[in-house]
Amino acid sequence: MPVEHVVVMGVAGSGKTTVGRLLAERLARPYAEADEFHPAENVAKMAAGTPLTDEDRAPWLAAIRDWLTARSRAGQDTVVTCSALKVAYRDVLREADGRVRFLHLSGPGDLIAERMTHRAGHFMPTSLLPSQLATLEPLTAAEDGVTVVVDVPPAEVVDRALRALHPSAPA
Repeated sequence: MPVEHVVVMGVAGSGKTTVGRLLAERLARPYAEADEFHPAENVAKMAAGTPLTDEDRAPWLAAIRDWLTARSRAGQDTVVTCSALKVAYRDVLREADGRVRFLHLSGPGDLIAERMTHRAGHFMPTSLLPSQLATLEPLTAAEDGVTVVVDVPPAEVVDRALRALHPSAPA
């Protein structure tokens, strides 16, 4: 059976880090936070309220892809967070060795904005949410992934995600 990577994706404030950590824990998999792969220049731009360009994102996405491939070569299934807002970004991640699946965390913009206002210590300002929502391209039928609504507590989101990702697995 090929190695499986779950990329927890969505706009800022959708719960990627919280859900990703819980999912990795439940699945007993290594976890990586995409924010840790950003070069310092990207973090500074976002902290200043400047959206990243596709050129800014290219080395970041390549670094995540390479981490996934390294884990595949070690025989490890993984969970990683990454906004992965565009199909083109997800295409880069799908170049990794192993099966790359996407878990899109979705919710109403007002709910996500509300969550962002309560986050502490994160560099992404709420002012960038509209640009993220405008950039978001939903998963296509050609992509290996599922969408889960985040209108319940994180543990329930993980339950929904596991049922959607592995519908034949025991509950």
